[in-house]
Amino acid sequence: MQKDNSTLHLKTSLRIKALKELENPIVMETHGGRGVIFARCYAHLLNGIVFEKAPDKAAILGRQRPTWAVYEADCISAIRDGVGSHLPVNFLDCDPYGNPWPTIDAFLESKRPLVDILVIAVNDGLRQKVQLTGGWSVGSLQQAVDRFGNGEMYQRYLEVCQIMLKEKAAKAGYALRRWTGYHCGFNGQMTHYCAVLKKLS
Repeated sequence: MQKDNSTLHLKTSLRIKALKELENPIVMETHGGRGVIFARCYAHLLNGIVFEKAPDKAAILGRQRPTWAVYEADCISAIRDGVGSHLPVNFLDCDPYGNPWPTIDAFLESKRPLVDILVIAVNDGLRQKVQLTGGWSVGSLQQAVDRFGNGEMYQRYLEVCQIMLKEKAAKAGYALRRWTGYHCGFNGQMTHYCAVLKKLS
């Protein structure tokens, strides 16, 4: 899938606003890239975690953020195995360009501190795939396709994302308190959303 970098200012704005939900943000950045989002949003934060599987990019991230935990690894398997659980992460930044759901599942299903407020900010590139090949071709969306129908997935994709995240959060012990989201990028193919989750009593 071709990467659409035209939405950087929107991603940045979404994250800066979301950080205000937390008194002491501890960020886990699942796809660090070359550290552009960190420089714009997280450079003032002393503690955090970042994953990047490309060795050259991971080296850049290590030099960029010496006080963070930097892992050269596939984030999905690492997060599922509990990597990064030494910090009470309360801000999950998930930016895979494509399918975010395996990463979100890995975090919510892993054993790690259950913080009172958890913010999840996502850059989701699946809407383009839903339009081109149908939601039935994406394993993560199978239940949503069964519920909404393949023909409805493209137009209702933002609603689908909200429902999916709300249900996944509930299984992990959280309630969805606030939600914002929008389509952007070329022909509205990218979807940005942010959820504020509150730990259930």
